[in-house]
Amino acid sequence: MSNAISVDKKEAWGGGGKSPFGASYGKLMMWFFLMSDALSFTGFLAAYGFYRHYYGALWPSAENVFTHFPFMHGDHPLLYVALMTFILIMSSVTMVLAVEAGHRMNKKGVTLWMGLTLIGGAIFLGSQAWEWAHFIHGSELGAIELGRGSFTLPNGTVELTKGIIARWSDESKQALLLPWKEAGEYIQVTGAQMQEMVANGHEIHGANLTHNEYGHPLFGDFFFFITGFHGTHVFSGVVLNFVVFVNILMGTYEKRGHYEMVEKVGLYWHFVDLVWVFVFTFFYLV
Repeated sequence: MSNAISVDKKEAWGGGGKSPFGASYGKLMMWFFLMSDALSFTGFLAAYGFYRHYYGALWPSAENVFTHFPFMHGDHPLLYVALMTFILIMSSVTMVLAVEAGHRMNKKGVTLWMGLTLIGGAIFLGSQAWEWAHFIHGSELGAIELGRGSFTLPNGTVELTKGIIARWSDESKQALLLPWKEAGEYIQVTGAQMQEMVANGHEIHGANLTHNEYGHPLFGDFFFFITGFHGTHVFSGVVLNFVVFVNILMGTYEKRGHYEMVEKVGLYWHFVDLVWVFVFTFFYLV
């Protein structure tokens, strides 16, 4: 046993000493939390992808749904969502600058960049609330949700097992009927024929957890759940950033001799921004 290899503990930890790899307890716990939270978002987006593929022919196109822009008339497909994304990404940049200023013990710089990060997060939350309101309210056209059963049309009888969404396509009251069972088959009827079928259903505007003017109701369910879950994270991040911002103004971290708390909330904020990039890509662009 005299040939046993002796390993220096400090060298084994990579120079970390009491803190493995130089990471504090707080930052390690934040990383553990973020990893588990990443698995949650992965599951939600995977479920969304599965149902979007399964109901591909009935799934609304985001560019046809999110066309509004504040104080502007006409359709602007995904323009406001892109602006929201840009604002959130820029708030991540200001957070990086706040952490960097903290490393230099520059209280003035940390205060400035954390303040801008707070403003960016608040703007994103307000924009998301505005987007939700318009999605719930719906378009001026609306839709007719017909009941279950058999409907006789000029080109044959359509058997509907889960209902049907009929949207006006133009001012002449031509309508496109979208049968759930006959996935992907659009049947065009006149306004007069539509009026005969209205008695079997009811008019709907916008979307909620059971009805969706734009197409399959699951689109609305996933929209509210995924963007709402992410919005809850953004709100939590804004609250945490505000608490840290107040402590910065009070000089709490100056007294401690470090701004590590800014770095820890920064990790959370970067995670929230990164998740939104995936949500934006999968939900709005794909």
